[in-house]
Amino acid sequence: MSESNKSVTRRTFLESTATTAAAVAAGSLLHTRVYAAGAKKNHADAETLVGQLYSTLEDSQKKLVCFDWDYQDPKRGLLRSFVANNWNITKPEIISDFYSGEQRELITKIFESIIHPDWHQRYYKQLEDDAGGFGNEQSIAIFGQPGEGKFELVLTGRHMTLRCDGDSAEHVAFGGPIFYGHAPVFNEDKNHIDNVFWPQAVKANKLYQMLSGKQQKQALLPKTPPEQSVGFRGKSELPGLPVTEMSSDQKEHLQSVLATLVEMYRESDQKEATHCLQQQGGLDACSLSFFSDKDIGDDGVWDNWRLEGPSFVWHYRGAPHVHVWVNIADSPNVKLNA
Repeated sequence: MSESNKSVTRRTFLESTATTAAAVAAGSLLHTRVYAAGAKKNHADAETLVGQLYSTLEDSQKKLVCFDWDYQDPKRGLLRSFVANNWNITKPEIISDFYSGEQRELITKIFESIIHPDWHQRYYKQLEDDAGGFGNEQSIAIFGQPGEGKFELVLTGRHMTLRCDGDSAEHVAFGGPIFYGHAPVFNEDKNHIDNVFWPQAVKANKLYQMLSGKQQKQALLPKTPPEQSVGFRGKSELPGLPVTEMSSDQKEHLQSVLATLVEMYRESDQKEATHCLQQQGGLDACSLSFFSDKDIGDDGVWDNWRLEGPSFVWHYRGAPHVHVWVNIADSPNVKLNA
């Protein structure tokens, strides 16, 4: 199989995936048709699918996309926990003929198993806008050996780092730090039209409007920190407005903001993120910040904001388009990319 051949078009990719799916499971349809029609799709969980994918890989493929559990990259450190806004963990693109049609179908199913079904269509829109569709300019890597101990699949590309680890990565949510983003246009206007993730910021800004003048002054900071700075600060004093200083109705709204943030992912990952947050004291251990230096349209709807706890970071950068960095563990002792 050729790693470099990228001549497979998106249409060819989808057609070959559909053909393979029909051969593997009679009557199955491509994700876009299945969920648009509201049909139910029966499939194994993501970890089982990773095992199935691994069993189909030839030795020549494994040499390029499979690594030891604790593989250290010379530039990126512990490769399986590295995160960035636009990167490829390995060279072979999912859409290329490096993978067989069956393997591409399995990778698609793994992706769909990580993402909550209610969010499939929105994620496919993001992928279409940012990369020309799922599999294009995206790659995977598998760390460890499924069925033989710890393992994790990492999916990367523009505006995406997703993980499937089956609880192999201890003490962390989502298998490690993740990233999501969207740019229908690079420089979005103040309304962020067609950005599938902007409603998260709208909901957070509604909470800002619920705050008293004194609370708003404490929550609003003049400078957005570097977006990739998502290491844990522990129980030191966190910038912004402590959640403990919010009223009961404000806390209730913040809880709904958190629910909106995690609802994109499968239920097991939602529960793991919630568990990690509870281990560090819940939302009461967190602080909420908004940043005034990158206010698109100067409308007072803050494009950049951050919810942070001792070992919880959800950093939302909405200017010039949406970038979101997420790092959650059950203890501040868990180090990023180490």
